[in-house]
Amino acid sequence: MLFNSIEFAVFLPIVFLIYWFVANKNLKAQNFFVIIASYVFYGWWDWRFLSLIILSTIIDFSVGLGLNNQPDKLKRKLLLWTSIVANLGFLGFFKYYNFFLENFIQAFTLFGREIHGSSLHIILPVGISFYTFQTLSYTIDVYNEKLKPTKDLISFAAFVCFFPQLVAGPIERAKNLLPQFFQNRTFDYRSAVDGLRQILWGLFKKVVIADSCAEYVNLIFGDASNYSGSTLVLGAVFFAFQIYGDFSGYSDIAIGTARLFGFNLMRNFAFPYFSRDIAEFWRRWHISLSSWFRDYLYIPLGGSRGGSWLSLRNIFIIFVVSGFWHGANWTFIVWGALNAIYFTPLLLLKRNRKNIDIVAKGKFFPTFKDVLSIFSTFCITLIAWVFFRAERMEHAIQYLAGIFSPSLFNIPELWPKSLMLLILIFIGIEWIQREKQHILEINKLPLAVRWGAYMMISWCTIFFAVTNVNQDFIYFQF
Repeated sequence: MLFNSIEFAVFLPIVFLIYWFVANKNLKAQNFFVIIASYVFYGWWDWRFLSLIILSTIIDFSVGLGLNNQPDKLKRKLLLWTSIVANLGFLGFFKYYNFFLENFIQAFTLFGREIHGSSLHIILPVGISFYTFQTLSYTIDVYNEKLKPTKDLISFAAFVCFFPQLVAGPIERAKNLLPQFFQNRTFDYRSAVDGLRQILWGLFKKVVIADSCAEYVNLIFGDASNYSGSTLVLGAVFFAFQIYGDFSGYSDIAIGTARLFGFNLMRNFAFPYFSRDIAEFWRRWHISLSSWFRDYLYIPLGGSRGGSWLSLRNIFIIFVVSGFWHGANWTFIVWGALNAIYFTPLLLLKRNRKNIDIVAKGKFFPTFKDVLSIFSTFCITLIAWVFFRAERMEHAIQYLAGIFSPSLFNIPELWPKSLMLLILIFIGIEWIQREKQHILEINKLPLAVRWGAYMMISWCTIFFAVTNVNQDFIYFQF
């Protein structure tokens, strides 16, 4: 069920009313209803994959119970690895089986030997990468004694399948979200209204920005060899705003929807295209995944405790693994490695923590140095996005070769002025509100101005929803 669909527009009010007016008096009833609503939401795509979520829930709940008061270190490790192998086994089979098989066959072909293997027509379950990491956070935290295991299966199941962030995050930590299922929840009007504002802005980013960019991105990337370098640059820029509007829009809708039901999810995007270096970009882009890899992979590998070269090794590992997490394609692995290369000089010069505060905080205009840093960071990010968007390595190389050619200085064949103006306005609004949690935190403005903004954004969203081709959320494929 898509957030930007008629089905969800009907589903959400029904769930909201039952949750607050029927199940409101009983916490267990609320949590159980969350499970039912979440299974309906997820099963709308393919009900058969509900079995994976249920199996993962049972395994990790049982492992958590097994770790409780278990003093034997070997048995604790066996329980932990049961969870890790089971969860990553599901993920590996559905997402990476064909990738490894095809590369295994190609490797033998290089040595003059031909082997034959049968690839399977495997359907990737929507959101499996997200809920797999979410449940793993529970067993790892319980193993490390950072979280007490729960004996409440209903609350745990609700945590695993909570529908607002089930399919594309944020990837919640058990120690943040799970305790909220044990707390009595009362309807908070202000929080709910703010959630609606964030939902509205998320829909705007998805329907108006992302889907408008998608039309030109598909056109340019689909026929890259017949466009000039300048047009290819525009295609990369449009993709940068497509994926940002698409993914951060989903996160906004998820966070806002959760607030309607009395839950607080972690922030997932913090205006990443205003970053002054790549380290700052990754502190602001897909925060839930970046912090997950930091806490559960980078730090266990040694983090920065072993000196610069060990830290560099660990950085390459987490970026390459992050790229592979996104998809079974060498383009994603190269995308991850490229970001690690960008990160290298910052790490070696110990400048990776230089830009912590919001750019030009408390000021309207940035310094010239800030502008230059933001622009250069955006440019190298665009190069990486080409690999992310390309269907295969040859496609990405051809695309970049087209950009860095004499035709880079030609007038673009495509010049969608209305879309470019829309992106500039979008950037301006984000700049003005960059110190807020989300764009529509405008409580201090006069009532007439606020409602004027809501009506204008709503009208634009409806208009573009009717005129644009409805696009799936990009991160559903991961």
